[in-house]
Amino acid sequence: MVFLAKDCVTLEPAPWVDGPTLAERRVAIVTTAGLQRRGDRPFSKGAGDFRIIPGDYDAADLVMSHISVNFDRVGFQQDWNIVFPIDRLRELAADGVIGSVADYHYSFLGSTKPDELETSARHLAGILKEDAVDAVLLVPI
Repeated sequence: MVFLAKDCVTLEPAPWVDGPTLAERRVAIVTTAGLQRRGDRPFSKGAGDFRIIPGDYDAADLVMSHISVNFDRVGFQQDWNIVFPIDRLRELAADGVIGSVADYHYSFLGSTKPDELETSARHLAGILKEDAVDAVLLVPI
């Protein structure tokens, strides 16, 4: 259990941040389910990179590379919204609860060491900013 021995960063309390209401925000999904589009390169063990999933991609064609004896994938096979709730975001946008759904969403592989994710996370932050995304739905697996 390498994570149990890892020192955690101590963070100061963050000031409350003002911003647009949820009804004005552009929302993207970031999941750690190890999802990729059928035909994309699968994740390798400990991969720190991410896959881009276009917002108009048929979620039924997503493939999960996250494999663990401790992880039951049956729910994902029955309803992809469990790990990639794109349909729920679309409903929220249609109902005016959120401003809009981002054009692209992102998947990392869970169980990756934090040090391996840092460069990709910083890169993704820049991509999200360029796409005017100001809210992210994190879906940890």
